[in-house]
Amino acid sequence: MSSTFAGSTGRLVQLAWPVFLGQLSVVAFGTIDTLMVARYSGTELAALAVGTSAYFTTFIGLMGVVLAIGPIAGQLYGARKLDEAGRQLHQAIWVAGLVALPGMALLLLPEPYMALAQVPPEIEGRARIYLALLALALPASLLFSAWRGFTLAVSRPRVVMVLQLAALALKVPLSAALVWGVPALHVPSLGMVGCAAATLVVMWLQVAAAWWIVRHDRFYDGFGLRTGGLRRPDRASIGALLRLGIPMGGGLLIEVSGFTMMALFIARLGTTPVAGHQIAVNMVSILFMVPLALANAASTLVAQRVGARDLPDARRLGWHALVFGTGVATVLGLVVFALREPIVGLYTGDAAVVAAALPLLAWLAVFHIADAAQTLAAFVLRAWRIATGPMLIYAASLWGVGLGGGYLLAFDVLGSTPGWATGARGYWIASTTGLVLASVGLTLLLAWVMRHKSRQTLAG
Repeated sequence: MSSTFAGSTGRLVQLAWPVFLGQLSVVAFGTIDTLMVARYSGTELAALAVGTSAYFTTFIGLMGVVLAIGPIAGQLYGARKLDEAGRQLHQAIWVAGLVALPGMALLLLPEPYMALAQVPPEIEGRARIYLALLALALPASLLFSAWRGFTLAVSRPRVVMVLQLAALALKVPLSAALVWGVPALHVPSLGMVGCAAATLVVMWLQVAAAWWIVRHDRFYDGFGLRTGGLRRPDRASIGALLRLGIPMGGGLLIEVSGFTMMALFIARLGTTPVAGHQIAVNMVSILFMVPLALANAASTLVAQRVGARDLPDARRLGWHALVFGTGVATVLGLVVFALREPIVGLYTGDAAVVAAALPLLAWLAVFHIADAAQTLAAFVLRAWRIATGPMLIYAASLWGVGLGGGYLLAFDVLGSTPGWATGARGYWIASTTGLVLASVGLTLLLAWVMRHKSRQTLAG
């Protein structure tokens, strides 16, 4: 294995580029929905912002539990324990089914989210219908996450990419038909609810395609996945998944909710501020795909090297990924900052929404750099099966400083916030500060783990 920075980044990019394209297609789901709904109605866009915030807060936290399959299967794959790695996928499927139940209940009865948002009845009603449809899509999303986490862990990212791109190719025309309607086919115009209906159909087709691939691709022979049915639940394996997955899910929930909950609070300020916020959120989400792809690649490679007991290479890969990913994020953040006006113009021609979105994108460069650094550090820590420490760091920085501080600034609770730092901008200022603190804390924790924990024997 190459020990140089160039060698490490080459290995990372080789694994990351298909992950990036696949994840970009997933974010394009939301981008396409936002673009279509923004041109359909400002009220519908505000309802979409509330609905997507509630859904992704729920989904991401549960997905984090399921994705414990990644570092566990990655270490087993690195140790060449292929049958055991395959057995973990079956257990992750059981975990996905288990956690889907409370998630569906929360989406069908989203009172906590609506209480936070305090939006007008017409927006709340549309958001509830949207969430009810996505509740039916949630089990499929979690099952696909289990398969995706396993397949990436065994260095098979291109097949995941192909499925995700195919899903996008189906999602775009289906969303367009359902949002705008097709009178010739007697398909009514559903607005933002049509986006949820399209997602429901596409996600279940994606799961069916993943199941077909497992049953017919000979690559999965060595993992014992092509013969027999779903293996029975194993208490020890599920326990190991949950011990790692619950703090992983908790960390992801805090990370994402620290961001998505902003939309619910900003919704109290009115339709225009939350619409501008939704545009900024979507832009950040697109940019985030680059460090997220590199973080996934780093986690996979580090976990495999830990499983193979090549700890020096695991340490090198972790640090090189952090430096490289943060550098790339710096370049991208500055480019988007420079081009923020024409970018916002692509989303909407509504002058009020443009005016609401532009000040938020001014914070994007620093926000994105800090976001990239903390994500890369967190994913490398997960490869070493370290998840509880990051969760606590997230709670203090993203909830305490980001959400708590954002509330104080946005609504001028203390009566001393300058006018330029109130409203939606207050949340972005506080969230950016929280991300900077999280990136520093996670990097220091990673340094400590590398120095003191890398020689420990990790549970298989």
